[in-house]
Amino acid sequence: MADLFGKSDAARLRSHLRLLDGPAKIYRLADVRSAIKDLTPVRRARTGLRMLRSKGQSDETTIIERLAVDCSKTFIEFGFHPAEFNCATLARRHDWDGLLVDGDAGQVADAKFFLPSRIAAVQKFLTLDNLDFLKAAFPALGVLSIDVDGNDYWFLERLIEIRPAVICVEYNSTFGQAPISVPYDPGFDRHEKHPRGWYHGASLTALAWLCRKHGYGLAAVSDGGANAFFTAGGRLDPAHAWRPNRFREIYSGVSHDLQWQAVKDLPFVDVTCTKSD
Repeated sequence: MADLFGKSDAARLRSHLRLLDGPAKIYRLADVRSAIKDLTPVRRARTGLRMLRSKGQSDETTIIERLAVDCSKTFIEFGFHPAEFNCATLARRHDWDGLLVDGDAGQVADAKFFLPSRIAAVQKFLTLDNLDFLKAAFPALGVLSIDVDGNDYWFLERLIEIRPAVICVEYNSTFGQAPISVPYDPGFDRHEKHPRGWYHGASLTALAWLCRKHGYGLAAVSDGGANAFFTAGGRLDPAHAWRPNRFREIYSGVSHDLQWQAVKDLPFVDVTCTKSD
């Protein structure tokens, strides 16, 4: 078994198989199925099939292709899945180099397994204290993509000095039009902050305000209402370009207005009043 799966996988499977002995057998079968899905060869087989058509959540890859012209053929993306990330199309192009960063060891290992060596993958839980390696990754940066479900605003504020040609960053439509972000927390976990995971990141208005201070304008918003794109030539009005996250509304069955009612009493930072202004 260890030869087929690797020592850690084999030990995990044996542990779950032992759970089948005892009175809770029926309920523990689900745990075994979950464990099998997480075994490296099973996970990679599923990931490999998905990577045949890897893309972003909706039309992110198409938007990036349209905007990332006449720029350095380099990208940095953090907060990714090897079968679903915004720069997936660029990663398949032989003339692009990239850096992917995520805190999940399995996802990073899969990225290294499937993607070419010109696409580096690093496992790291990012904080404001360990971002310097991103600044030094490339002499010039074509695309910066941020989706960490937490400190997105604060990471962009620190990294915008790299001057990427295209900025892609997730916005939280649950926060509506107010220029707000969650406070910075180096150990941010959105599911610990709120049971539905709706409290994270920043509003589109807040991100647009930050980018505008540094010479970027809103160039596009993804069809799914999750990601915003900024360039030096962006001219869209965030108030009119904003759209709700349709995936969140579909899967939760809760409108964005009611989502806001569920999180409105949690702590927020009005970014237009921060010291960096």
